[in-house]
Amino acid sequence: MSGHSKWHNIQAKKGKADAAKGRIFTKLGREIAVAAKSNPNPD
Repeated sequence: MSGHSKWHNIQAKKGKADAAKGRIFTKLGREIAVAAKSNPNPD
């Protein structure tokens, strides 16, 4: 089974999933920062 590597398959899926998760967290973090700057009053 040339080219068959369980780790390679996991790595490819995990890389895509981690990249998508990273984009989501970056977007949410940016939105939180903008909201905090626009209205610094926590109430």
